[in-house]
Amino acid sequence: MRIDIITVLPELLRSPMNESIIKRARESHVVEINVINLRDYSHDKHKSVDDYSFGGGAGMVMMIEPVYNCIKQLTSEREYDEIIYTSPDGERFTQKVANELSLKGNIIILAGHYKGIDQRIRDHLITREISVGDYVLTGGELPAAIITDAVVRLLPGAISDSESALSDSFQDDLLAPPVYTRPAEFNGWKVPEILLSGNTPEIERWRFDQSVIRTRLRRPDLYDEE
Repeated sequence: MRIDIITVLPELLRSPMNESIIKRARESHVVEINVINLRDYSHDKHKSVDDYSFGGGAGMVMMIEPVYNCIKQLTSEREYDEIIYTSPDGERFTQKVANELSLKGNIIILAGHYKGIDQRIRDHLITREISVGDYVLTGGELPAAIITDAVVRLLPGAISDSESALSDSFQDDLLAPPVYTRPAEFNGWKVPEILLSGNTPEIERWRFDQSVIRTRLRRPDLYDEE
C-alpha cells in the first residue's frame, strides 16, 4: 500500500510516521508513506500556498494552483483509489472506514489548512472527505496521522499478532472488554476468576458479555445501531 500525504507542515508528520507500528510497517515494506510539502508545488517566489477569500471574510484559503499541481503530478505517475481531504464537514472517520481504506492500493490524503481549500479542488479532484470528529483543529496533519495509523495497523504484516487488530474496539461495533495481566492480585484487587480458569469458551463468552455491558454503558449510540 502507498499513502501520500500532502501538507504545508511536513515536519509535523515526520515523527508520527517514523515511530512504533508505522515505522516497522514501512521498514518491512508493508506500506510506503510519503510526506509531500505543498510549497514545493507553488510557483510563487515566496512559495505561498494561501490567499484571501473572494468576497471577503476572515481567514485565508489554500490556493487552487499548488494543490492542483501536486495532485496532478502524483496521479500522472500512478492510479489512486482515493484522494482524501481532511475536513470538519467530511464523513465521520470510523473503524468501518479504516477497514475499507486498508483494502485500497494507493491513497492521497490532503491535509486541510487555514479556512479550507478552494472549493474547485473539492469539486473536481477530491474523491472522499473525512472528519475525525466534531471539532476544529489548526490543520489536517493530525487527522491525516490518525487516518494513516488506523489504516496501517490493519495491513497484513503490520502487527505481529494479526488477531490483535481484529479484536480491537469498534471492529464488531462493540467496545473492547477489560483486560488484565500479572500479578493476579495486587493491593487486594483481584483478576476475575474466570480469566484464570483456562476454560477458553467460557472466557470468550465472558469477554463478549463484558463488551456488550461496556458498550451499553459508555457508548449507547453504538449499541443502539445494532
